[in-house]
Amino acid sequence: MMHQEAMDLRFSSCRGVSFEIKPHKDPFAIDATRKTWLPWDSSKRIVPASGGIITRSTSRASSHFCDLDIDDETDADNILINIEEGYELNYELSVPNPAQQLPKDPSRKIVSRPQTKPKGSRLSVILLDQGMFTVYKRLFMVCLSLNIAMLVLASTSHFSYARNHATLFSIGNLLALTLCRSESFLRVIFWLSVKVFGRSWVPLRLKTAITSLLQSVGGIHSSCGISSVAWLTYSLILTLKDRENTSNAIIGVAITILSLLCLCCLGAFPLVRHLHHNVFEITHRFTGWASLILLWVFIVLTKSYEPETKSYRKDVVSKLVKEQEFWFTIAITILIIIPWVTVRRVAVKVSAPSGHASIIKFVGGVKPGILGRISPSPLSEWHAFGIISDGKEEHMMLAGAVGDFTKSLVSNPPTHLWVRQVCSDPTKSSLTAPTT
Repeated sequence: MMHQEAMDLRFSSCRGVSFEIKPHKDPFAIDATRKTWLPWDSSKRIVPASGGIITRSTSRASSHFCDLDIDDETDADNILINIEEGYELNYELSVPNPAQQLPKDPSRKIVSRPQTKPKGSRLSVILLDQGMFTVYKRLFMVCLSLNIAMLVLASTSHFSYARNHATLFSIGNLLALTLCRSESFLRVIFWLSVKVFGRSWVPLRLKTAITSLLQSVGGIHSSCGISSVAWLTYSLILTLKDRENTSNAIIGVAITILSLLCLCCLGAFPLVRHLHHNVFEITHRFTGWASLILLWVFIVLTKSYEPETKSYRKDVVSKLVKEQEFWFTIAITILIIIPWVTVRRVAVKVSAPSGHASIIKFVGGVKPGILGRISPSPLSEWHAFGIISDGKEEHMMLAGAVGDFTKSLVSNPPTHLWVRQVCSDPTKSSLTAPTT
């Protein structure tokens, strides 16, 4: 009986069928007009009565790892397959004769029927079902609106500094989006936030708001990416209008950078990112690196070019150190290089207590509650998981088998994985740096 109850609990909370408790004047009362579950019934199936204490919720089926099978692996897999194929599980129940002998280990049968409710498109799920006014999207709109406002003022000659330094604003947005994804920078921001707002006298509402902002800085990252494209387009238009004072090489490099940034933004579009995540990662990484290299070429060319003689100066270093674009690009380069300096290949032990999840163990105790990144190939893909640790000898990650990489951890457990470490000595810890 305890085994059956455990299976029922696991199924109802993790297999895509969720329930919610509704208030009732007497939670112990049984309505005789409704079908109700009783523990001694074994011949029929369970149907939550509509409008009763327990009703079917509107939440969608989840493919996350929350189902560690107890012992009936085959039956559990069949249940999951039905849910993934779009079937709803329906249970019926009738109250048996009390005189009947109670079975010691009741079994239940599952009947699946096609889902009658039409499914929405993947795009509508990604864009709409996640909420129209999330903190992420609010930050995205605020940041984008500020950039649009400054761009309009610059184009109407009401913001002369931005008009004369449009390229600087584009690079500034690139620096801001890099900071939002810099693990070292975010470590400092999170540490300061805890020190300042983690006091007992700070209102809980303010703590919650700060936490929401820190967890949604990706909205600023995305907005700055689009804004950098807009500012660079505006700078290129101004350059083409004054083509006599520039060179074809500068224009060609600028157009190439703009094309790479546009490709990077298209690859990060939600539909592409969710359906082709590996394509997104490769596009994002290599177009970003190529853009950074060409950005250095662009800065050197623009700061060394002399329109009067139509030639390039040789002593460009003395002029570069006086330009803001140079220092912004230096900061971007350092922030991008730092995580790759800490990349290490470490030994791991992978076990699979379920066909739907794996446990990855690393040597070295670390502070629990942080996030780590692992990869089978550092140039192709990285995956982030929460870290559990005893703080002494080892730490581990729990990975749900929901993608190609996480499924391979179950079917073909690796002996080594790539990680991003905090400490440079690989013998001390395999800890990866936290991020959002």
